[in-house]
Amino acid sequence: MQFLCNTTSRTPIYRQLIDQVRFAVARGKLHPGDRLPSVRQLSRDIVVNPNTVARAYAELEREGMLITKPGRGTFIAEPQIDLTKKARRKQLAEKLDELLVEAVHLGFTDAEVQAMLQDRIKLFAFETKGGDSQ
Repeated sequence: MQFLCNTTSRTPIYRQLIDQVRFAVARGKLHPGDRLPSVRQLSRDIVVNPNTVARAYAELEREGMLITKPGRGTFIAEPQIDLTKKARRKQLAEKLDELLVEAVHLGFTDAEVQAMLQDRIKLFAFETKGGDSQ
C-alpha cells in the first residue's frame, strides 16, 4: 500500500494515515494479517517524524484495527465485533443521519442520494456472511 500525506491539509498527518488504513481495509485493499511498514520505514518513505507514524499506529491499535507482534511487525488485525447488532445499527443510523443532513443542506434529492450511495457501495468490501448476533 502506498501512503500519502498532504502537508497543506488541515487534517493532521497522523489522522491522514489512520484514515488511509481504515479506507484500505474497508475497500479490501488491506486484509487481516497484512503487514504494514515499520514506523521507521514509513516515516522515511513519507518524510514525516517517526512519532507521527507511531501515534497513528497506536490509535489504530487502540481501535483494534492493528496488532503489533514484538520482533515481527505491525499487522492488520482480524475484525472484532464487540457490540450487539442492535448497538451497531444505532451507531450506523447516527452516522447516516449526519450524512443525510449534509445531503439535504447541499440540495440533493433522495433519489440522487440513493443513486450515489449505490455507486459508492461498490467501492467497499462488505461482509457477505449472514447470522449476526442480536
